[in-house]
Amino acid sequence: MAIETQDLVQYLDALLQSNKFKDYCPNGLQVQGKAHIGRIITGVSATSELIEKAIELKADAILVHHGYFWKGESQTITGMKYKRIKALLEHDINLFGYHLPLDCHAEFGNNTQLAQIMNWQVMGDVNDTLPKGLVLKGKLKTPITNQQLVQQFKQNLDFDPLLIGNPNQLIENIVWCTGAAQSYLQYAIDESADAFITGEISENTVHQAKENEISYFACGHHATERYGVKSLGEHLSSKFGIEHIFVDCPVPV
Repeated sequence: MAIETQDLVQYLDALLQSNKFKDYCPNGLQVQGKAHIGRIITGVSATSELIEKAIELKADAILVHHGYFWKGESQTITGMKYKRIKALLEHDINLFGYHLPLDCHAEFGNNTQLAQIMNWQVMGDVNDTLPKGLVLKGKLKTPITNQQLVQQFKQNLDFDPLLIGNPNQLIENIVWCTGAAQSYLQYAIDESADAFITGEISENTVHQAKENEISYFACGHHATERYGVKSLGEHLSSKFGIEHIFVDCPVPV
């Protein structure tokens, strides 16, 4: 089974409502390849490692959360970017990238998928001025200690998180945003949440968490964002009959 590339572009753009987002990169088809797609590789970031694996697996397309052409980066195609794009073009591999649309989607979004992996109850959005689904609030099914949640992250995400807070503190009400969402800590504070959960942490957010007496979990940018693109790939396989392979290329942050 195969789907025409342009049909997949239209389907993904409509499904993820990419035209509604003001993003840091283009969403959709970023590098054009084969006209038909029968095998698609998904992964978090379009690194050389992922591209090499896609070539090895004879993929027609790669679908990622972190693609190319970010605001603020050089517009030249040189160095690392040249090597990556050259490999895609030489092997006629399509590259799809969806950033904020894949964070926020109500079914396949990174935030929703993390909640499913961790068995959290989603209560809704924290602030209606943000894109819907970007920062969520919810509850643990039962109150547990910070240290117990650390162990759950280790087991479910295969990542050892950094905890800022008392390991023995009981928590129940949480706010989360996958990836690099340090700047959204204040939304959790405004919600009087027991804990804020994201992928990364910065020097200033350590102090902000301590001084506001809120627990902070840095659970890995990559580790918290595996599940959206993986679930989306599984959906495409089920809907269109194409082959899907998720390739994990873990990083330690």
